[in-house]
Amino acid sequence: MTEARRPVPPFTRETALRKVQAAEDAWNTRDPQRVAGAYTVDTVWRNRDEQLRGREEVVAFLARKWERELDYRLRKNLWAFTDDRIAVRFQYEWHDASGQWWRSYGNELWEFDELGYMRRREASINDVAIDERELRVTPGEGELPT
Repeated sequence: MTEARRPVPPFTRETALRKVQAAEDAWNTRDPQRVAGAYTVDTVWRNRDEQLRGREEVVAFLARKWERELDYRLRKNLWAFTDDRIAVRFQYEWHDASGQWWRSYGNELWEFDELGYMRRREASINDVAIDERELRVTPGEGELPT
């Protein structure tokens, strides 16, 4: 049997906040295996225009992502939650191989199984080119800048 990935549904405000912080912490490691471990084996993702199925596709996607999104720094904030679902807004900053910095904004909708693994993730993301002097994302500092 698979071990529970706490906190598990049904979520309270406190446990939803913990789940969001755990996701932020994991994504900021930029370790595809660690991040993918939070998802069900048969997880379903929509990320921008890509449709992914299963952890193996998630690992491959994240490896490609972090090969091109250099010095990635992410912040996530709880938007809303229900028993087994959490909505977050996020922003992250990164630069490409040419040195151009980007700020990516978006929303994610998450659905969890009874053991606390994410079985569904839908992400909508927009990218804005920024100057390095505009950097402002520091993980784990609470509210996102506006």
